[in-house]
Amino acid sequence: MKTNLLLILTALGALFFSGNQVTAKETLPNIVVIFIDDEGYGDVGCFGATGFETPNLDQMASQGMRFTNFYSGSAVCSPSRAALLTGCYPPRVGITKVLFPFDNIGMNQEETTIAEMLKQKSYVTAIVGKWHLGHQQEFLPLQHGFDEYLGLPYSNDMWPVHYNGKPVSSENFLKEWKLNCPSLPLIDGNEKIEEISTLGDMAQLTTRYT
Repeated sequence: MKTNLLLILTALGALFFSGNQVTAKETLPNIVVIFIDDEGYGDVGCFGATGFETPNLDQMASQGMRFTNFYSGSAVCSPSRAALLTGCYPPRVGITKVLFPFDNIGMNQEETTIAEMLKQKSYVTAIVGKWHLGHQQEFLPLQHGFDEYLGLPYSNDMWPVHYNGKPVSSENFLKEWKLNCPSLPLIDGNEKIEEISTLGDMAQLTTRYT
């Protein structure tokens, strides 16, 4: 029997999943972890959301296990992901701030991740979407125990484009750091397969991920 395991979905991107070969008596559970930036506890229907519906998430919750007491390791992207994947406080793994495209650091390969621990149980893992723990190849998911990866190496607003879709220039920037950002690389495994350069490109990401 093939068991698909793990999905991590972040706000503007990330999911990871995994599978393994086991006998009927040894069947391991599917594991789906959804990790979303800036979501509150009450933003999902099964946890009391009002004014909108989240039927797919509610169905997952009803068919699986719900955890109702969780504390993020950090209030910002990169450190919170490091904490989730390693179970360590972010300073202990050297990720204390949001990583930018011009940073040259990432999560050390010596750290043990969820993916590596699951491999010991014969799971096969993949991650789709936002990684944000280092964009150089040595820091990418395949070097941290994942078998497959498709996604962006950092936040999808870290590119030289305004929220209205117009290019950033020295005459019209709102955030100076955007002037130093390249187009967003879409990465498959360890290879950049294309650049995300327009809002039209961005609009296709969720479809491509799913």
